[in-house]
Amino acid sequence: MKHSGKARKAAFKMLMITLALVILLPVVGILGWLISSAMVAVSVFIFLVWLVFALFTLYFFRDPNARVPAGPGLVVSPGHGKVDVIDTLTEPQFIGGDCQRISMFLSVVDVHVQNSPVSGKVTYLKETEGQFLNAMKTECATCNENVYIGLQSTDPQNEKIGVKLIAGVIARRIVPFVQVGDDLARGDRISLIQFGSRVDVYLPHSAKIKVKIGDRVVGGETVLAAFE
Repeated sequence: MKHSGKARKAAFKMLMITLALVILLPVVGILGWLISSAMVAVSVFIFLVWLVFALFTLYFFRDPNARVPAGPGLVVSPGHGKVDVIDTLTEPQFIGGDCQRISMFLSVVDVHVQNSPVSGKVTYLKETEGQFLNAMKTECATCNENVYIGLQSTDPQNEKIGVKLIAGVIARRIVPFVQVGDDLARGDRISLIQFGSRVDVYLPHSAKIKVKIGDRVVGGETVLAAFE
C-alpha cells in the first residue's frame, strides 16, 4: 500500500530528535558549567588585578605630612626623589638671569605631592605644553610639558625662588594646587604630578647649597640650600 511505514518513520524521526535533545541537554549543562567556571576564574583574576592596581594607586597617591625644619633662610626640597643635577644656568622667565639649579628625579615609587620650598607669595605661574620624554633625562626640562611656579619669598626676605614641575614619559598630568597671589608657608603643599617625573628648583647665587648629587631628598623636609 502507498505510504506504508511513513508514520513509523516519522515516529522514529521524532524519537531520534528528542533523544538527541535529551543527550544534548547534559552536554549543554556541562559546557555551561565549564563556561561559568571559566567566567568565575576570569572574574577572580580581574578582581585581583584591580586589587593590586587599587593598592598601588593608594600607595602612589600617599600624602605624608612634612616635618618642616625650623630656622631662618632655609630652602627645603619641593619634591621627594634623588638629586641628579646641580648646576648654573640662565633662567629668563621668572628669575631673569643666571641662577643655580637643583634638579631631582621622582620615580614611580616616590611621593608625588610637592611642597613649597620657602615661605612667600606665588607671583608667577605658567603651564607650558610640550613633549613627554623620559624624565630621567635632565634635558627634558627644556622640552617636556611643565608647570612653573615662581615664589617671592618672605623667609628668606625678598628672594626669587622658582619651582618647575616637569612631566615625564609616564607622568601625563600636573595638578597645581596654588594660583598667583597665594601666600604660602614653608612646606605647604603646592602640586601633584601623576607618576614618574622631575622637579627643578632655581635659586639665586646667594643661596648656599646643602645637598650633593646622589642625595635622596624628602619634600618639605630636606634642606636644599640656605641663605646665610
